[in-house]
Amino acid sequence: MTALLILVVVMFFNLIIFVHELGHFWAAKWRGLKIDRFQIWFGKPIWKKEINGVQYGLGWIPAGGFVALPQMAPMEAIEGGNREGEPLPPISPLDKIIVAFAGPLFSFLLAFVSAVILWVSGKPVDIIHTTTVGWVEKGSPAEEAGFQRGDRILAIGGHAVTSWNMPLDSIITEIVTSSGERIPFMIERPGVGRMEIVSSYEIQPTAWWQRRQTRSVGISPMSPEGDIVVSGFPDKDNLPAKLAGLKEGDVLVAIDGTPIVDYSQMIEMFQGSEGRELQVTVRRDGKEMQLGLRPVRPERTKPKPDDKPLDYMIGALFNTPTPFKEEWLHPNPGQQIVETLRQMWMTVTSVADPHSSIGIQHLSGPVGIGKIQYFSLLMDHPMHRILNFMVLININLALLNLLPFPVLDGGHITIATMEAIARRPVNVKFLEVLQLAFVFLLFGVMIYVTSKDVFDNFGMGDDNRREIVFPEPGS
Repeated sequence: MTALLILVVVMFFNLIIFVHELGHFWAAKWRGLKIDRFQIWFGKPIWKKEINGVQYGLGWIPAGGFVALPQMAPMEAIEGGNREGEPLPPISPLDKIIVAFAGPLFSFLLAFVSAVILWVSGKPVDIIHTTTVGWVEKGSPAEEAGFQRGDRILAIGGHAVTSWNMPLDSIITEIVTSSGERIPFMIERPGVGRMEIVSSYEIQPTAWWQRRQTRSVGISPMSPEGDIVVSGFPDKDNLPAKLAGLKEGDVLVAIDGTPIVDYSQMIEMFQGSEGRELQVTVRRDGKEMQLGLRPVRPERTKPKPDDKPLDYMIGALFNTPTPFKEEWLHPNPGQQIVETLRQMWMTVTSVADPHSSIGIQHLSGPVGIGKIQYFSLLMDHPMHRILNFMVLININLALLNLLPFPVLDGGHITIATMEAIARRPVNVKFLEVLQLAFVFLLFGVMIYVTSKDVFDNFGMGDDNRREIVFPEPGS
């Protein structure tokens, strides 16, 4: 099954590249240019075949692709030398601009087709609609700033928020992309009204080979009301929940007489117990009963010097109402494109902002893109999620390729425009040096980002291998 999913991801990834390069190929055919090679991925071909004078191939470096056009700007630095043949006549700057622009145009068209399909079929979105705080982590920046359970967040940094988790206008996004050392929140507190809270943030440490974590303040959303049911226990006998007499299927009703309305409230009360015995009301077989339950603070095996003390726990697992709500949206292609452009602008400005915590390392390369597609296939409605991703990635590919840098399509357009203005070709040797320098820069960034994609989760399972040990009763 895993191999099949990986194959599907590779097929989608190659489709994105193929359509982009097909734009260059057809435009070159239309304008009468000599086409030397059409290759998906870079490097020496691991497969190639010549048809009607064009060599089609698959490279060994899984990143991008190209159509080798000897009459365009020389690209031997990244495509390899062109095959020998008769000298070719020069082409006009207009031909170069048309051929260069065709690649991003076809990427945009693929995004548009995907957007039309989603407009008709709909796309699943997992939304946490609430912006109300349900839990404030002990010792977190949010607690220090004065956040309380029940606070409804209206805006962050002056930007209104409408959900907890959406890519735009959400609490998570605004915190992650915030700028400066302090984050201003506009909230509405029950019984008080509107007020501003200014919070610091924290970034969890990671190893040098992993991506730096993003900003967080230590708040969680209010869970919807519903039964909180004991679903099971870890395989240990000295768990406080077991010792108190909790059983699988019990419904938690109240703690010390306070009705329990959501999971985060329950956790907050257990953690705030400071180890004293709580009177827990549960409903079992339709009847309510009270149990004396004393949360304890467990310890980790193989402790580390930077470990924070664990919170008070009871050692039980629960089924709870989820704050996520799956909805089917039918945004038209224009709305999808505008949303993608907003996401791109937010990413670019955050990376460029020296006062944000977002950097180049938070971008994704081919491996990261493949991971996103792979996990999309594991979720419900995988094809709809893949199509949504196709809109995002193809618009990104189209616009980034139009940047006026050497090697990129925008670089070809810029060079051709300069030639049209100057009425003479750009110096070939100068252009080759410039392109080679940019190739090294481009591949350096790609290798750096890909290393984060590959090693991002490397070693993160260490905490999972460290058990949580509850002390024996009376110790």
